Amino acid sequence: MEDTIVAIASPPGQGAVSLIRISGSKSLQIAEKIFKGNKLNWATIPRSQHFGSIVNNKQDKVDGVLITFFRGPNSYTGEDTVEISCHGGMLVTQAVLDVVIEAGARPAEPGEFSKRSFLNGKMDLTQAEAVMDLISARTSLAMRAANSQLDGRLGERVEDIKNEILNILAHVEAYIDFPEEDIATEAIEKIIEKLITLVKSIGQLIDTAEQGRILREGLLVAIAGPPNAGKSSLMNVLLGFDRAIVSDIAGTTRDTIEEMVNIRGIPVRLIDTAGIRDVDDLIEGEGVDRAKKVIERADLVLLVLDGSEPLIEMNNFIQKNLESLDRLVVINKNDLGVHESYRSLGGINVSCEKETGLDDLANALVDHCMTGSDTFSSDLVAVNSRHRACLETSRKELIKAKDALTEGVDSEFVSVDLRCALDSVGEIVGKADVEDLLGKIFGTFCIGK
Repeated sequence: MEDTIVAIASPPGQGAVSLIRISGSKSLQIAEKIFKGNKLNWATIPRSQHFGSIVNNKQDKVDGVLITFFRGPNSYTGEDTVEISCHGGMLVTQAVLDVVIEAGARPAEPGEFSKRSFLNGKMDLTQAEAVMDLISARTSLAMRAANSQLDGRLGERVEDIKNEILNILAHVEAYIDFPEEDIATEAIEKIIEKLITLVKSIGQLIDTAEQGRILREGLLVAIAGPPNAGKSSLMNVLLGFDRAIVSDIAGTTRDTIEEMVNIRGIPVRLIDTAGIRDVDDLIEGEGVDRAKKVIERADLVLLVLDGSEPLIEMNNFIQKNLESLDRLVVINKNDLGVHESYRSLGGINVSCEKETGLDDLANALVDHCMTGSDTFSSDLVAVNSRHRACLETSRKELIKAKDALTEGVDSEFVSVDLRCALDSVGEIVGKADVEDLLGKIFGTFCIGK
């Protein structure tokens, strides 16, 4: 990290203001070289801000800017950092960036600022990952989960588990260092109890993984059913605008249509599908095949039925296409009256035409996400797939250690299992040799962060 890096930290495109971030040991030197304005002794002030101009190597003015200096370690990266706020045109922003590069900085790699923050001890890996989660959050609930992780709540939970494993490991290895002393039965029982509690705590964190996936990726909901049941109409009313074409002609929807919608803070990926039926038309048949593939990978299927028409062979339809899938039955067109054949089906009555029953449907979607978990509570902690893999490995090793102690296996073997569990937990927060992992994590970040 000897070199100094630079990147545009604001989104691409035209705006009122753009932000260019510089970090590294030469940040102040570069800033003094390209900045023309009221010069102060920046080195003695932790943070300072000045108005002036950026000039090129010919001392020609490039742009009027506001420049902010953060003296390390009082910065995001822990290094000397300079942020340049310039006008938000794409051309002028690039011109300022070119001046900084010409003055001695190199273009930053994706996530390199956050990577430096991690390496300088400003945050652990869970917090670094939360930065990108916060940037990409689509709902207030997802944003809250990211902020919770950014505040270090997940890291604290993991550190508690890590410290508990260390304490148990210290007790076990004490008997290895003094083999003449047999482990008392009471001591073994206490260690086993602690291991059982640890396994339970890790399991509680693992249980948040599915909710974490939903908050990050969205709940994949397929809108399925027979033709002309109102699938496209339902998608449009849930979105709040006309996205899918609606008509009385069966087979209007030929391809899948996907949009993201915020339902009670939960990001939901709605996919409108072609009506499922036996067809001879080649194009419509392809749409039906695609619909079936979407339905198979969906987290939840909204089975939309026309409640104004008699329920005909619907059980056969469900058995053929949806038997093994999570589903909610949505009985549409209740403004036209619901046929008595639907009374025993237990569906949610809605009218896309009158926009009624949608609150009940939203509640059912939220209940589906909440089933068996209180993850979406005020203390929001949701692990990602990487965390889950590490936790599952750690839990497996702790169970092995518990079983070994129960069976009277030598302490040396128990110690190996505990160390493996410790390494796996340490990998979550970055307390292990994880150079390849760092490249993978920070490589997914946006430039400038």
